[in-house]
Amino acid sequence: MLLTVTSTNQLGAIAAQLLLHAGNNKIFLFYGDMGAGKTTLIKELCAALGVAEAVTSPTFAIVNEYAGKVDRIYHFDFYRLKQQSEALDMGYEDYFYSGSYCFIEWPEKIPDLLPEHYTRVNVKVLSNSTREINVENI
Repeated sequence: MLLTVTSTNQLGAIAAQLLLHAGNNKIFLFYGDMGAGKTTLIKELCAALGVAEAVTSPTFAIVNEYAGKVDRIYHFDFYRLKQQSEALDMGYEDYFYSGSYCFIEWPEKIPDLLPEHYTRVNVKVLSNSTREINVENI
């Protein structure tokens, strides 16, 4: 699925489409340059799943946990990891295989630890206000 976004006002509808497209996949991997809008999109996904609290980037904490309407939601930012073993040390498996939604930024930092099935979301900057979002279920 290929989507073009020209305004942040569209992101609520885009988030609903992504969740529908993902089906049973609850692991989402977000690829894109720094500042592409990955965290902004994850905020909208969390809102669509009923998160009432503020959603922020877990850059320093590595993982943030939120309460959705039905389940816990985990938001990861692996940008600061130096080695994959750091994800092992934090017990990533407990999160990834919990059955809860996991939104993962910078998954390229943990290539050998990724689950077999997930939804890949690639956010590409086309201009200051335009993003191309390519979504694929793996």
